[in-house]
Amino acid sequence: MLTFLAFIVTIGVLVTVHEWGHYRMAKACGVKVLRFSVGMGKPIFRWHRPGNETEFVIAALPLGGYVQMLGEQEGDVPPEQAERALSRQSLAKRVAIVLAGPLANLVLAVLLFSAVNWWGMQAPLPVVATPEAGSVAAQAGLAQGDKVLQARVGDAAQWEAVPSFDALNWLISRAALNHQDVVLQVQREAQPDASITLRLAALNIKDWNDQTRRQVGIVAPLAQPQVGEVLADGAAAAAGLQAGDLVESVNGVAVRDVPQLMAMIQGAKATDAAQIWQVVRADQRVQLELAPRVHEVDGVLRGAIGARLGGSDRYASTWVRYGAWDGLVQGAKRTWEMAGLTLKMLGRMLVGDASLKNLSGPLSIAQYAGQSASIGVVEFLHFLAVVSLSLGVLNLLPLPVLDGGHLMYYLWEAVTGRPVSPLWMQRLQALGIAALLMLMALALTNDLTRLFA
Repeated sequence: MLTFLAFIVTIGVLVTVHEWGHYRMAKACGVKVLRFSVGMGKPIFRWHRPGNETEFVIAALPLGGYVQMLGEQEGDVPPEQAERALSRQSLAKRVAIVLAGPLANLVLAVLLFSAVNWWGMQAPLPVVATPEAGSVAAQAGLAQGDKVLQARVGDAAQWEAVPSFDALNWLISRAALNHQDVVLQVQREAQPDASITLRLAALNIKDWNDQTRRQVGIVAPLAQPQVGEVLADGAAAAAGLQAGDLVESVNGVAVRDVPQLMAMIQGAKATDAAQIWQVVRADQRVQLELAPRVHEVDGVLRGAIGARLGGSDRYASTWVRYGAWDGLVQGAKRTWEMAGLTLKMLGRMLVGDASLKNLSGPLSIAQYAGQSASIGVVEFLHFLAVVSLSLGVLNLLPLPVLDGGHLMYYLWEAVTGRPVSPLWMQRLQALGIAALLMLMALALTNDLTRLFA
């Protein structure tokens, strides 16, 4: 129920804001708005205030929405209302009306990211666990327990503060996808601060997934190898592993942190004998035989035990909060960086450099909405910011049925001095609908694959 409600709130808020952008700009430009609809299909709720020319509608299908304006297509427009028809407006006004929807979503993203910064949230400290063996981080000399204080990306002259592991993870992923090296200033216990350079540009990373994250080597914050939730039908439950167990060793090898334990689990082969786990449970040492179950993930065979790992320790978390101005600046900065990265990733998917598996559909959005809402208000606001940003950017793609498609028509009109002909408009609309349906089918396939994986 929470997942359903969170999904409806997500779609309702983001679609309303998007269409409100179109609506307000249309009104400002003197265009008559006939209908403001949240959702598509048959209306289930209508409201028409006396004296107001616009009908407000909630429709049955909670995917998308629209603002219907007078004279969107050339046709019968009453002579006395001709000046209020969209088709009779100047090119600049029509462009402004189209841009207002995506811009409203981007502004909302800035405000939501800023609200998260002002409110503050608990986040893991930027203290790294054992880097993956052979990874860029390991080769650079990064070690377990190193606390990252600040970082410099690429040719930037200024250092960026790194207040949390989440901030470090975003900085590293952004730099890796932009093919930029990163210099980290780290603090080590009983040692002087050290400067470590991660040579990320040479990796030429085109996609950000579990495999490329392991190439970089910074996969998780330092945390005790403690068992969290144990799934009822997993290998861990079958072996007798329990939530709260602290893993001391696997096959006689001491376990220092979660990434090391995950590497031992994921590296298991179907033909291997069961692993011997020694755990501490209620101050007692318990020995278990546990055989990870091997599955294919992103084309690679990996072991899994059906349990969540990670416990609390002195490095666990910190409260990250910004003042009014700094919070707004950081919110705008995150929106700008994420929008640019989203466009870059879409371009790479188009030419085959990034996996189309990155596309998410309504099922994934609903799942993430429910998960973030179950954690708390701040996590849900952060989720809304990310989806609002994505909606704004995606609507600017040059597909005829999207806002970007309308901008493409207007560009043609600006260059040639004449609008796209009705016949070509019809052909391009059909092509755009077909392309959009293909993308939706692909996104839904990805959703179902994740759901049943």
